[in-house]
Amino acid sequence: MTKDDSAELPSEEDHQALEFQSPTLERRKKPIVHPSAPAPLPKDYAFTFFDPNDPACQEILYDPITTVPELFAIIRQWVPQVQHKIDMIGNEILKRGCHVDDRDGLTDMTLLHYACKAGAHGVGDPAAAVRLSNQLLALEADVTLRSRWTNMNALHYAAYFDVPELIRILLKASKPKVLNSTCNDFNHGTALHIAASNLCLGAVKCLLEHGANPAVRNSKGQVPADVVPDPMDMTLDKAEAAMIAKELKQLLLDAVPLSCSLPKVTLPNYDNIPGNLMLLSLGLKLGDRVLVDGQKVGTLRFCGTTEFASGQWVGVELDKPDGKNDGSVGGIRYFICPPKHGLFASVSKISKAADQTPSVTSTPRTPRMDFSRMTAKGRKEKDKDRKGALLRGGCRSTPHTHFPPGSWQSPENGFFPPI
Repeated sequence: MTKDDSAELPSEEDHQALEFQSPTLERRKKPIVHPSAPAPLPKDYAFTFFDPNDPACQEILYDPITTVPELFAIIRQWVPQVQHKIDMIGNEILKRGCHVDDRDGLTDMTLLHYACKAGAHGVGDPAAAVRLSNQLLALEADVTLRSRWTNMNALHYAAYFDVPELIRILLKASKPKVLNSTCNDFNHGTALHIAASNLCLGAVKCLLEHGANPAVRNSKGQVPADVVPDPMDMTLDKAEAAMIAKELKQLLLDAVPLSCSLPKVTLPNYDNIPGNLMLLSLGLKLGDRVLVDGQKVGTLRFCGTTEFASGQWVGVELDKPDGKNDGSVGGIRYFICPPKHGLFASVSKISKAADQTPSVTSTPRTPRMDFSRMTAKGRKEKDKDRKGALLRGGCRSTPHTHFPPGSWQSPENGFFPPI
């Protein structure tokens, strides 16, 4: 949409008046997908991208006949001039009667998706992105919506572009719905996987502080620490990235298997209490033997927030197949155990079991043999008997070991020194 060259360009005061007089249409009750359209540019414009700071572009932006598809096309332009004005352009879209969850037909992204993307430092502006996001959330934008092209929701975009300012806002509005939600474009990894793979240190720290689970595995069996790029594979000109990768991996490894370290300031909110503090208050730790409802016995494998319900939950690997799952619920894995051995319960329903020994059959230890009082003849006879036992029982291996020097042999019943 362009204006005739002969049209007089309005002054800044005229712009403000035009914006003020631009009618605000009543919003639709249901969201729609807008058809794709090219981005409008002024006639004989010198640049190939839209610049909201340019008077000619402002005239188009504030013109009521500029359509929502055209405004979405402007937002798609990945240039600082556009992304730094994401709140201004988003507001113009809303003023045209757009539903808060309307989608761009080309990318299938909502305004909230674009806002999270626009928070990227450098190209985008976190402050402008936060302003638009707060406006959208106040209008009850759906944080769980995903782009059908990327399968990413708003939290995934904020994690990918390393915008902790937006992560805090999104989790405040939606936790625990999206905290550990997965994305199939990243091997069904969570936002923590996405941030880790992209070396987004700020996003990782923010997610951990809000209870993201660092023990969740993606479809390749990797926890977030496993997807951090290897610093040894980076060239010398990427020394800074290598240092971030090293710090990031250690941070994630230290966080497993519990949710996170206790923040410096803990709000009086039950959901914000990390799993490790919760277990500590009960005199428990992961790996302890526990009773569920005073009846079912098992091993404590998980404690923290989940996506299937609010509050703190514990995951127990039961000794018997009396459970309901294998440590995963709704496609999200919280711990690993055999099918029907996993059970989730509220923290109040578990207690420490008196028996701290798992009910598994262990191999009995072979008693030590004392040769100190045997005569030389007795030792020879014992050696002869031992050789026969080795032949009868079958020698399992003759490797080098971490025992005293020499090759040790391993029959059925234990280890013997070299013969």
